[in-house]
Amino acid sequence: MANTTNFSVRMDSDVKKQSEALFGELGMNLTTAINVFLRQSIRVGGFPFDVTVNVPNAATMAAMLEAERIARDPDVKRYSDVEKALRELKR
Repeated sequence: MANTTNFSVRMDSDVKKQSEALFGELGMNLTTAINVFLRQSIRVGGFPFDVTVNVPNAATMAAMLEAERIARDPDVKRYSDVEKALRELKR
């Protein structure tokens, strides 16, 4: 038998409930799921998935700001008919 130990984790009760339901559908309990996560983390030498801050790069940010400016500009031509807009684009 493996040498085991206990540890406690504080988490939001709703997160726990949803996690238990999800992993139950996969045929495991939360303890097993956490062990899978930890073993996979050890195997890959870090998180077993990308952990990033979803901050747009400069080009994306500029495009978003331009889209907001266009959306607020009353002088920009608008279309209520998609087919008409596509015909205009093809010119």
